[in-house]
Amino acid sequence: MSDSTLFRSLPKVDALARDPALAGVPFPIAVAAARDAIDAARDRLRAGGGAGDLVADAARRARALDQGRLTQVINATGVVLHTNLGRAPWSDSALAAAQRVASGCDLELTLSDGRRGGRLAGVSAQLRHLVGAEAALVVNNNAAAVLLALTALAAGREVVVSRGELVEIGGSFRVPDIIASGGARLVEVGTTNRTRIADVRAAAGPDTALLLKVHRSNFKVVGFTEEPTRQELAAVGRELGVPLVEDLGSGSLRGGHGEPSVREVLEAGVDLCTFSGDKLVGGPQSGVVVGRAELVARLRSHPLYRAMRVGKVTLAALEATLGDHLAGRVTPVDRMLTTTADELLARAQRLQVASDVGEVVATDGQVGGGAVPGETLASFALRVATSQPDALATALRTGTPAVLARVHRDALLLDVRTVPDERIPALAERLAALCRSE
Repeated sequence: MSDSTLFRSLPKVDALARDPALAGVPFPIAVAAARDAIDAARDRLRAGGGAGDLVADAARRARALDQGRLTQVINATGVVLHTNLGRAPWSDSALAAAQRVASGCDLELTLSDGRRGGRLAGVSAQLRHLVGAEAALVVNNNAAAVLLALTALAAGREVVVSRGELVEIGGSFRVPDIIASGGARLVEVGTTNRTRIADVRAAAGPDTALLLKVHRSNFKVVGFTEEPTRQELAAVGRELGVPLVEDLGSGSLRGGHGEPSVREVLEAGVDLCTFSGDKLVGGPQSGVVVGRAELVARLRSHPLYRAMRVGKVTLAALEATLGDHLAGRVTPVDRMLTTTADELLARAQRLQVASDVGEVVATDGQVGGGAVPGETLASFALRVATSQPDALATALRTGTPAVLARVHRDALLLDVRTVPDERIPALAERLAALCRSE
């Protein structure tokens, strides 16, 4: 069958754009959405499928073009730092700060004298107090922070790393690749499970630019293991006259859950530490560099920094989050990690009563985001037994508000650790409506 015959049933772009389902949508957007929907239908027909519901598809595409694709999602997975959901939920102060500066702010202006100022003055002061660093820098994410450090400090020279720390970050992004991208040469020392300080000292030489330590934040090595301490690595770095740089990954400011705090790392002698601002810190996606002022200045003066620096909204949200830590206010991430079993049980019971669906069961969640590997978080969930758990999960995920839950065997689990108290009524209403319609 020819394409012209296959496509005969498809509506014209203008006719689809004027369908009542797209009423109220600006006409240029309706036309663009209709064109994309018809193109997608042509592709499906060529592949041997059906045209599908073009009106519904065009309406969905129009909403995305007009309002953006991203939508709010209730996280009922029990994974606190869910990468697919943007990791850390922001605090109220971070949300307010982002909104406050969005229409304009003193990003690089000193209001007192009207002269150009530094965009990092705020976070630098906060991080000096929080972690004891001489200076700080903020870039797009932690991978960017590591790449910038390697490029600025080690391009064309050698970087010494333990084999047991050549980790792969999410998205197949590997430490050896980052080192190569920075123009440095990798020198592996030790074995996967055992590296001694003598291995580091023997491998280092006149072409060594820095020692790199990578915190294994997304897996554990257990059993017959050995690794040099930060203090030992720092001592070798001082002997050689080269800096010790640590990629701390998740970057806890308070420590706990088996993670070292950033302050502990710096106090152990690490010269430069990089970590994520959107994981255990609980702020916006960003990468933070803290440490010796001379080294931070070298990173900041490198041309690559300009391509990696963050804008006003990210900086404002990060400043507000760091302010939360300084003031002792509890961030949403900390709240989710520290909610007690009694509180979680009561929350799950409220969800069950409000929805009149399912049963409350004990379950295990995770920190997520590549943090605290192998550790689980005891929690409670509403278990909804159904003959079609995947269909129920899809209905929850694609409705309003969107809800992401876990399918486990023959049931749907809604873990309440990651559902704030104020979202319980909306979640209960969605769940009850869907289960009544089955």
